Formats: sequence, structure tokens, C-alpha cells
Amino acid sequence: MIDQILGKPRLAFAAVFALCAGLLGFGMFLQLGLGLEPCPMCIMQRYAFVLCGLIAAVAALHGPAGVGRRVYAIAIALAAAAGGAVAARQSWLQHFPPNVVDCGPDLEFMLDSFPLAQALPLIFRGTGDCSKVQWSFLGLSIAEWSLIWFALIAVAGIWLSLAKHRP
Repeated sequence: MIDQILGKPRLAFAAVFALCAGLLGFGMFLQLGLGLEPCPMCIMQRYAFVLCGLIAAVAALHGPAGVGRRVYAIAIALAAAAGGAVAARQSWLQHFPPNVVDCGPDLEFMLDSFPLAQALPLIFRGTGDCSKVQWSFLGLSIAEWSLIWFALIAVAGIWLSLAKHRP
């Protein structure tokens, strides 16, 4: 089945979109259904999933070939790599929490109060409860699961950019 999906770029892009939509839906369930409040790094990961999903949706609708397919695929891989970097940083913070936990301002306050160049370092420093594991499944935190999914999406993007497809 995976060969059938990956053998057809349009279907593969649609599958990436569906995966991202499902992951975002699950994140909303964790937030609204279970009451888990996302930290700034969680929100940034959500934005990365949204970006991956939007690019994949446009690519699935457009159905590009050749260079167009490669551009979409590389854009997805880059967005997934950015999200994966945030997830990796949060996973590291969860395994090695800072000595002093500073429950700083939330993402919205930081972006409203500081220029982006000043807000980004604060976000990546893990303000809020980014080092706290609120939920886990099979021994992995949400950030670690996000890292796995971002890695799989990036691999799919790289594969789509390199594979030779017949029309």
C-alpha cells in the first residue's frame, strides 16, 4: 500500500496533508478534550504541521510534475525540518530541564511585546512549561512523537523530490 501511495506523487501529497490534519486534530483533542495547555514550542510545532499540510494540500490539488513536484517536496521537507528542530529542542529540554524553571509569558504576549528577533530566542529558550512532560504514549512525550512525525514527513518530502515518477 505504501508503494502505491509513494508511487503517485499527488496521492503522496494528499497523504501528507491528511497526516498533518490528523496530527493537528489530535493536538486540539489534547488541548480541548484533555485540558493540556500548549507551551510556546508546542505552538511553533503546530505552525510547522500547518505549513507542511498547506504545502501538501496545494501540491495535491496542483498535481505538479518534474521541477514543480520537487519544489513542493523540498518545501515540505524544509518545513518539517524546522518543526523537527523545535521538537528536538523541546525533547532535549524535557530530558534535561533547566535548574530554574521560569514560567515566562506565553507566545502571544512575546510576539505582541517584542520584535520577532527578540521573541524567537525567548521561545527557543523554553519559556513557559516547555520542559514539563504533560502526556506520554509508549514512553514518548508529545514533543518526541512530533519529532518522529516531522522526520517521517521530511523523509517523504525528500523521497518525493528525488524519486523518478512516470506520468
